Amino acid sequence: MANEVMLAVYVFVLAIFVGFEVISKVPPILHTPLMSGSNAISGITLVGALIAAGYGGFDLLGLLGFLAVTFGTINVVGGYLVTDRMLRMFKREEKGQRGKSQ
Repeated sequence: MANEVMLAVYVFVLAIFVGFEVISKVPPILHTPLMSGSNAISGITLVGALIAAGYGGFDLLGLLGFLAVTFGTINVVGGYLVTDRMLRMFKREEKGQRGKSQ
């Protein structure tokens, strides 16, 4: 049991470092396409976190699974909202719509 917890902590810490390094190396122009792609990956991660939380019960692994589900959901929803907002910035406004939006 202690080895499983330590393995989960190692994977969690490694994921934090890898995520920080990957995001910090991406130029700003590629953030939107990267965010769209990462939303799909986060959806897969969310399914895995739900499975892990289901096996966890009410111990440390269950708490880590709950946190993973919570943060994964925040990431997916926030990513889709930001992507939708940025894609709306590239849409052309029809004639007569310009004054209505303000």
